[in-house]
Amino acid sequence: RQQTTTELTPAQIHQIGLDEVKRIRAEMEKVIASTGFKGDFHAFIKYLLTDPKFYYTDAESLLAGNRDIAKQIDPKLVEFFGVLPRLPYGVRAVPAYAEKSQAGAYYEAGSLKAGRPGYFFANTYDLPGRPKWGMETLTLHEAVPGHHFQISIAQEMEDLPEFRKNGGYIAFVEGWALYSESLGYEMGFFKDPYQNFGHLGDEMLRAVRLVVDTGLHSMDWSREQAIKYFEENTGTPPHDIEVEVDRYIVWPSQALGYKIGQLKIRELRTYAEKELGQKFDLRAFHDEVLKNGALPLSVLETHLKGWVAKQTGA
Repeated sequence: RQQTTTELTPAQIHQIGLDEVKRIRAEMEKVIASTGFKGDFHAFIKYLLTDPKFYYTDAESLLAGNRDIAKQIDPKLVEFFGVLPRLPYGVRAVPAYAEKSQAGAYYEAGSLKAGRPGYFFANTYDLPGRPKWGMETLTLHEAVPGHHFQISIAQEMEDLPEFRKNGGYIAFVEGWALYSESLGYEMGFFKDPYQNFGHLGDEMLRAVRLVVDTGLHSMDWSREQAIKYFEENTGTPPHDIEVEVDRYIVWPSQALGYKIGQLKIRELRTYAEKELGQKFDLRAFHDEVLKNGALPLSVLETHLKGWVAKQTGA
C-alpha cells in the first residue's frame, strides 16, 4: 500500500503482471517478425546484444545521439501539454568516478532559485553495453516528458509547502515516466523496429517486476525461480538479472510502483476519453495529472474523476 498507494493485493498485482507479460511478449514477437529475422525470441535478443551496428564506438557520439533525440522531442511537447516547465535541461555523461556502479541513465533535478538546470545523465562506460535501440524510450523516460518535465512542474508550483513541491511517490513519479515512454508512439517515435523493440523491452522489465516481486514475497518463490522467469521473458544480461532480483529481495514492493502507476494513468485517460468524448482534450488531461505534484494514485483518481464530472455536469 505504501509503495503502490493502492489497495491492490499481492495476488492481484501478480496477475496483472502475468497479463502484461503475455501482452507485451505478443507485441515483441510482432516486431521481430516485421524485421524479417530468422530465429526465435532469444536468438533475436542475442543478435541485438552482440551486433556492433547497434552500438556507438565513442562516448561523444552516444551523448550526441541522446541530445538529438531530446531536441526532436522538445518541439512536440506543446502538442501534448498546455503547461511547460520553465526550467531547462541538458544531457551529460555520468561522472567518471561513478560510472562503473551507475545504471544506464538517471535524472538529476535542477533548481530555478539556484540557477541550476536539470540534467539527464547518460552512462558512457562500457559502450558495448549501451545499445542504440534503447535510447528513444530512455530519453522520453528520464528527460521529457518524463522525469525532468514532471519534477520541474512540481517544483514550480506556487504557494504550497516544500513537501508538495519536492516530495514523491514511486507509483506516481515512476508511473508517469513509464507512461511518458508510451507517448513516444503518438509523438512519432519508435518507427524504427529496433527502437520499438527497445521500448517494449523496457516495458517488459517493469511487467516482470510485478510477477517476480510478488512471487518472492508472497508466493514462496525462490531466488532461482525468479531469475529463471526473468531469463525466459527479457533480454536482460545474466549479471543484471541477478542484480535486479537481489534488489527486489532487499527492497520489497518498491519495483511495483512503475507499472502500477503507468497502468493507473492510462486507465484514467481511457476513462476521461470515454466520458468526455469529443470534449476530451489531451493537453488539458496531462496538465490535470501534473498540476498538483506527485500524488498517491488514489488521490489522483479522485481528482481526475472530479475534473471529468465538472465538465460533464455530473
